[in-house]
Amino acid sequence: MSIERELNKRSGSKCELCGAEENLKAYQVLPTQKGGLDESILACTTCIDQIENPDNVDLNHWRCLNDSMWNENAAVQVVAWRMLSRMRAAGWPQELLDMLYLDEDTLAWAQATGEGEEDENKITHRDSNGVILEHGDSVVLIKDLKVKGSSMVAKQGTAVRNIRLDHENAEYIEGKVDGQQIVIITQYVKKI
Repeated sequence: MSIERELNKRSGSKCELCGAEENLKAYQVLPTQKGGLDESILACTTCIDQIENPDNVDLNHWRCLNDSMWNENAAVQVVAWRMLSRMRAAGWPQELLDMLYLDEDTLAWAQATGEGEEDENKITHRDSNGVILEHGDSVVLIKDLKVKGSSMVAKQGTAVRNIRLDHENAEYIEGKVDGQQIVIITQYVKKI
């Protein structure tokens, strides 16, 4: 059975965040470990647009989190925590955030994107041109790189898709080159 069909069954064919019944689609909550049903939610296009584009956030739309933050699915809880953290300066989201309890693993997943951190504490990954890199982006190598511990050389011009960010060091990203997972220094990549 497809993920979207399973999500429809789980949610009763409603957005798991706001309860809308139209324009629904599966949304994968990043970063993912295995992908699949447990790391996805069914969300309407309005919610997805506001999740992906912080400038489009409509505070009143997100009052729905008062109900959906109690959802038993960890992926829904993670999105609720991230959105409440993003909007907490408005007052009422901070009150909901104070009531929301997430177990250790779910909280770590929610914090993995850096949402909720103060801007001065947030680690920002930038490519060689200063463009901000996000989890899941694609980059291209701008020079040949010898891979430590291997005889492999990652060639200039190689595309690295679906990168992962190191949340402790702004200079490191991870990605697969020729089927091998490697750590790449951000000064040697350019976002595609």
